[in-house]
Amino acid sequence: MNATVKVLVKQGEYHDSVSLMLVARELSNQEGVNDAAVVMATEANKSILLDSGLLTEEVQKATANDLVLVVSAMDDNMAKKALDKADQILKKKPTSGMTGETKPKTVRSALNMTPGVNMVIISVAGRYAANEAWEALRHGLHVLLFSDNVTLQDEIALKRYASEHGLFLMGPGAGTAIINGVALGFANVLPRGPIGIVSAAGTGLQEVSTLIARRGIGISQGIGTGGRDLKKEVGGLMMLMGLQALQKDDDTKVIVLISKPPAEEITKVILEQTNQCDKPTIVCFLGGEFESISKPKNVTLAHTLQECSHLAVAAVRQDVIESQIMLEAERKYLEEIAREQRKTILPGRQYIRGLFSGGTLCYEAQIICKDMHINPIYSNAPLPDGLHLAESTKSIGHTFIDLGEEEFTVGRPHPMIDNHLRIRRLLQEARDPETAIILLDVVLGYGAHPDPASELGPAIFQAREFVEKSGQGLIVVASVTGTEGDPQGLQHTISTLQKAGAIVCESNATAARLAGMIVSV
Repeated sequence: MNATVKVLVKQGEYHDSVSLMLVARELSNQEGVNDAAVVMATEANKSILLDSGLLTEEVQKATANDLVLVVSAMDDNMAKKALDKADQILKKKPTSGMTGETKPKTVRSALNMTPGVNMVIISVAGRYAANEAWEALRHGLHVLLFSDNVTLQDEIALKRYASEHGLFLMGPGAGTAIINGVALGFANVLPRGPIGIVSAAGTGLQEVSTLIARRGIGISQGIGTGGRDLKKEVGGLMMLMGLQALQKDDDTKVIVLISKPPAEEITKVILEQTNQCDKPTIVCFLGGEFESISKPKNVTLAHTLQECSHLAVAAVRQDVIESQIMLEAERKYLEEIAREQRKTILPGRQYIRGLFSGGTLCYEAQIICKDMHINPIYSNAPLPDGLHLAESTKSIGHTFIDLGEEEFTVGRPHPMIDNHLRIRRLLQEARDPETAIILLDVVLGYGAHPDPASELGPAIFQAREFVEKSGQGLIVVASVTGTEGDPQGLQHTISTLQKAGAIVCESNATAARLAGMIVSV
């Protein structure tokens, strides 16, 4: 019996992405349902629906402000029943708080219920986020602005006000912070310790802090600034405030700064501030070229997040030899693996396809592969001199996709929460006869999927099995960002991915380096 596709379009209706994910799962679990989607009708989502066989004329006519529920079922009746059930779920009123009290709907009402707090986390639709941030700042609160889709003009105004009033405005798009040992947003279970981090990259902060933790060292503070903070227009205001705070903090002995390359004038300002304190400072401005800029004696430049973590630990232990030995041993080990793995793939399969949940990890992987002369590399979030994909849903040559970019997260949960889109793309890449390696990051911690390996593992197994049936080979290389204390469990995640056939590396940089070695051997 042929499947039937039914659609429900809800014009101008907004629900948070996690609610939509839960409704989509409920849809998929209904009797007779083969596939389902509950998304905003953005062009990127329409393209994904097209590849899934779920794009109808009705969906095509919907706008980016419309919510669409699409179901493919065994017959019309089953499809209609599933859509009716999903519609009922969407119409339900939000439940009350765990204590039975009504959840506050505004910053002001939250303050009335919890007097004495000094920080607020804002995670609402981007068009409302700036107003909520203003409300918080005017009440004298520090802000972690998790929301994205906030205009640059709003960000500049908010940060100038915050800076003038001695307040932190972390964000917009600040997904991670660790303040006084408390993990906020996407963050990991970390020990307290002497290394303080200021980062304009959420997954960059997670990657460095977890690698440090695995070496037995802890974090004093982890301050996220939002990815645009070091743009010329913004002026690095929060990076400067965070740096100054750590310089004054008695518990912080070593400072780490992380960002994509800032504007040159902002780099100079940041480095000048590092000179105001003699604490060892590790600066990782990924992909930056700073040979023409003089740096203070207490500053060491790191080229990757992995190297950044090694240098920070070395500064605490006052021992750089250990890290050098570890990195050299890793290089030789990777060369051996690369030679063996290359034998498993046929000549026609020649490209790396990177599917990332962390934007900074996607960026770092591109830098590493570019330095290994693997090019051209296409991406929806390319390096400044990189090649932009014409269609983010279709790979060309070596392709590195950031599935956390806004084009994929409007009306969808972040890929650290929901593996659905990445699994679809993984299987799509496996079917491409030119794909040699699928490169994945898996990020653990608070806010992330409770057990990502339980979903990614079977998908990896299925992808490799599909390719092997054709007499060829598919290599899956992964890294896991996290600690054993994270709810998902580091070793559990690693072993599950390995059982599915993935090669799991110690860091994102290691995984990218191995992938590059395999295709270039």
